[in-house]
Amino acid sequence: MEKGKVNTYSPDTVLEDFLRTAESESDSSKASTSEFDGSKNQRSGLRWTGFLELFRSKSNGHLTKDRLITSSLKLSKRFSRSMRETSSSVKPNPILDNGLSYFKPQWELFTLSELQTATNNFHQENLIGKGGYAEVHKGRLRNGQFIAVKRLTRGPQDERIGDFLSELGMMAHINHPNTSKLIGYAVDGGLFLVLELSPYGSLTNMLHASKQKLEWKIRYKVAIGIAKGIVYLHEGGQRRIIHRDIKAANILLTKDLEPQICDFGLAKWLPERWTHLTVGKFEGTFGYLAPEFLMHGIVDEKTDVFAFGVLLLELITGRRALDYSQQSLVIWAKPLLKKNRIRELVDPPLGDDYNLLQMNLMVLAASLCVQQSSIKRPRISQILQLLTGNSESLDLIRRIRKPSHWKRGYEELFNAEESKMTKGLSGLSLQEQIALEVSKIV
Repeated sequence: MEKGKVNTYSPDTVLEDFLRTAESESDSSKASTSEFDGSKNQRSGLRWTGFLELFRSKSNGHLTKDRLITSSLKLSKRFSRSMRETSSSVKPNPILDNGLSYFKPQWELFTLSELQTATNNFHQENLIGKGGYAEVHKGRLRNGQFIAVKRLTRGPQDERIGDFLSELGMMAHINHPNTSKLIGYAVDGGLFLVLELSPYGSLTNMLHASKQKLEWKIRYKVAIGIAKGIVYLHEGGQRRIIHRDIKAANILLTKDLEPQICDFGLAKWLPERWTHLTVGKFEGTFGYLAPEFLMHGIVDEKTDVFAFGVLLLELITGRRALDYSQQSLVIWAKPLLKKNRIRELVDPPLGDDYNLLQMNLMVLAASLCVQQSSIKRPRISQILQLLTGNSESLDLIRRIRKPSHWKRGYEELFNAEESKMTKGLSGLSLQEQIALEVSKIV
């Protein structure tokens, strides 16, 4: 190539062109919250294709890995910097360990052959998740490590490439015990993301496919961990991240049964100056979609809060978000929630083998999360405080207004099983205060 002549297919040129376009569109739309239609980016489609073809070159093995990681980080870092320019500082969150904002991951570059061997050639028996644009297979590497392989399968090529690089860039900024760990990727023969996986698989497997009963203490631990992960995404980073696809299938469980949120394919960065996004493209999973998204395409933090409420109902009831007859869990549960008929909500295999205070707090949290109006739903950090039963949750509980049968129901339950109620959370006097306030809900 002649000196001074710009290679329009070089990684830096393609990335800078994409970033300039994104920033220009963002800056020109400060008063708007609409997401940009994919047709507006047709001009950059061929460049994305040329961009990836460079990475697929087998003659530049090490360059492939370094450039892809660097470019993905650069993409994500530029988005974050754009946000920081609109806000003088990021407020610390006492709930989070906040030293986890940015790091450079050490991702491994896999070959197609390695992934085919690990997943038995992507055999149907190893399929653990399937969405509108991707499939996830479980597998095992030659060193014995369990993995989950996400393969982008649908959509125009330029769109898949853009989604692939955006997800890589986003995951480069995510580092929390309750978010999944990306260990590598592949661009040979397709677009693949490779995640850590334990033998337990996803929450869906443990809750709905396993023959063994999932103990209450594990369900409660999973609920707390997922809430912490969402708090991190919403409030703990340099920029707000809306996951948009919180569901049981997207919660991986580690060997210690610690939940990890995975699959950021639908996730969106939400600029500080925007209250929400309006998404024209219908994406997500039925059963978890918030009413405001279904009706108006509105996406913000409360979108994830609603989906988390559905997850809590799954943990409480053992039912799927949508059963095989396509009945909604939320629609089924709401009459029971309104009348506080907890015993009818509880998963039958649990019997009475659960901590009563934790169960009541989880039921209360679920009912708040799945409210029709997004304005009435608490922030996820408030829900976490409620679930953990700490002193801050008392203020939230005192502000709740519910019908009188809630009061009667809680009084009956707490009086009947007072000794059981006081076993789960540390600090007996605090438990008594929380139990008293919950029983006062009117």
